[in-house]
Amino acid sequence: MHLVMQAVAAEPHFPLAFVLVYVVGFIAAVTIGSIAWYNSKRPPGWENKERPDIVPKVEKEENPGI
Repeated sequence: MHLVMQAVAAEPHFPLAFVLVYVVGFIAAVTIGSIAWYNSKRPPGWENKERPDIVPKVEKEENPGI
């Protein structure tokens, strides 16, 4: 039993910084993806639904720089 406890205690732990990077990245990806989805064309049956207040309105450019 003592040997097992030493093996577990000697095992390196996964750094907290890596976990935080993954969690923050996942939250950012979900947020950006949700904003992009709400600003895209609506699926059939959703055309007249209102946009949530938290999602910003993104305007299209009339004349893109060529």
